[in-house]
Amino acid sequence: MLNVIWLLLLATGIVVAALNGNIEVVTEAALGAAKGAVEVCFDLVGVMALWLGIMKIAEKGGLVQSLARLLRPITVKLFPSVPSHHPAMGTIILNLSANMLGLGNAATPFGMKAMQELQELNQESDEASEAMCTFLALNTSCITLIPATIIAVRFSFNSANPTEIVGACIFSTAISMVIAVYLDYWFRTKSRWRKK
Repeated sequence: MLNVIWLLLLATGIVVAALNGNIEVVTEAALGAAKGAVEVCFDLVGVMALWLGIMKIAEKGGLVQSLARLLRPITVKLFPSVPSHHPAMGTIILNLSANMLGLGNAATPFGMKAMQELQELNQESDEASEAMCTFLALNTSCITLIPATIIAVRFSFNSANPTEIVGACIFSTAISMVIAVYLDYWFRTKSRWRKK
């Protein structure tokens, strides 16, 4: 569906430009946007490599396992259908840790692995389990303590103070996570649409 929307937007822009006699504007905009995208990517490579390296060092050094032990009581409460020592718990915590550091790119592989491990526990393979829904809610709304990617983008565009959004980011993502956890709990326990 998203591909159809993009195609409609592009086709509409080309048709409108052609009707107005400004078809060269479309070409200039496309080339300019492509050039800008490559420049932004090059600016982000260093920051992303730094944070991904730090996460790898933390993982190899046992910091992530320590965080997992610290967060285990919370994750056991949030995921009651997942056995406490199942590998899915570790990958869930790795995903949440990467999201907390604002590393969406690093969190993606952990999220995919967590979903695969949760699928192994899923008795109804054609439907998402409660644990999968909870994980998805947490993954999309996780609190971000260090919005590294946003800071890197702001830095690449020469922001006067690229870190000024940290407080607002922590506040807004904390609120979104609390709401997501509450709604997930409500749908699992109190909603009339829940499975009996």
